[in-house]
Amino acid sequence: MHKKLRLELIIERMAYKRACRILEAAGLKGYTVLPAMAGFGGGSRWQRDNDISATRDMVVIVTIGSDDTVKASLEQLQSLLGAHIGVLNVAPVEVLRPERF
Repeated sequence: MHKKLRLELIIERMAYKRACRILEAAGLKGYTVLPAMAGFGGGSRWQRDNDISATRDMVVIVTIGSDDTVKASLEQLQSLLGAHIGVLNVAPVEVLRPERF
């Protein structure tokens, strides 16, 4: 097994394309974007189907990469989160095929 970093970003759907461009520019080799169905935070609950316009929909972006590539994206992602609702976490992981990340 090989050590890498996993970055997980929950962000407003309207900002996900910008977040993905940041990840690509940092050199990450791939990511997955998933719909976030519901959650709780900031003292309130939210649910995907409550907003008929989908303006408050959230997505989860998951990527795995080397320390350098993940860290290269953090400053710009922090700036993006200054303008949008979101949560970012980074954690160590072990992967089987390091060349894919």
